[in-house]
Amino acid sequence: MDLDERPQATDGQPPRKPPLAPGLHIVATPIGNMRDITLRALDVLQAADLIACEDTRVFAKLATHYGIAAPTIAYSDATQDKAEPRVVRALAAGKAVALVSDAGMPLISDPGYRLVRAAVEAGHPVTSAPGASAVPMALALSGLPTDRFFFAGFLPAKATERRRTIGEVAAIPATLVFFEAPHRLPEALADLLELLGDRPAAVARELTKMFEEVRRASLAGLAAHYAAHPDVKGEIVIVIGAPSAETERSAGEVDEALREAMTGASVKDAAAEVAARFGLKRRDVYARALEMKRGAP
Repeated sequence: MDLDERPQATDGQPPRKPPLAPGLHIVATPIGNMRDITLRALDVLQAADLIACEDTRVFAKLATHYGIAAPTIAYSDATQDKAEPRVVRALAAGKAVALVSDAGMPLISDPGYRLVRAAVEAGHPVTSAPGASAVPMALALSGLPTDRFFFAGFLPAKATERRRTIGEVAAIPATLVFFEAPHRLPEALADLLELLGDRPAAVARELTKMFEEVRRASLAGLAAHYAAHPDVKGEIVIVIGAPSAETERSAGEVDEALREAMTGASVKDAAAEVAARFGLKRRDVYARALEMKRGAP
């Protein structure tokens, strides 16, 4: 901050905070520990004319803790159709609106994309007060390479869709990061092991909270541990190492795997699964699967 921009004290009174500029302010909030909030985030939230929250009840705990009194509006996947016009009208009236999620950086597997797009398209300023996020924190604690990573969000709840998603990212030459619900963790790890092979991995749980835990092992070790201890609780991040150099596979091995996979899945899903298992390009395996479906030798 330049010297002439600093708030000035007068007559022994505390420095006056500068007014918050109109526009949409995306504000990161703590992912667990209340102290993991930035001074800038507090300035924005205390000066905002309106705060759009994923859940107003969750935000109320933070607001009470830090004395934030601005009016709030629920902005979630379920309420965004009604809330978005109200927020855009506030922006058009020159108001400063803050956007927060329940925890961490908004829009990262949380609602907010539509609102940001609407604000940008309407020509309103959009800025961010960055802060805590479980993705880089889990990545940093995993002990796995951090120079290149791919965040795939939440794994799908349904087994078929989950396996398809894993197949789509299997060959990406980067550390993989997923969110997962605790009650689905054993099944997810079993699918990851089967489709990705036994890569180095980590499961991070309850980050920044009292029972924070990071378990580092191979996917086989993690799958076995959580199969034996399925009653895990808390927010879960799975981090998995990149694929190793491709191993040559005989055409016979691939064909046999495709025959087996196509007995219970579509050609597309079977190809994705086999490509993931062998570290091959999906389009090549899919082409071979189509040939086999047509009866080609």
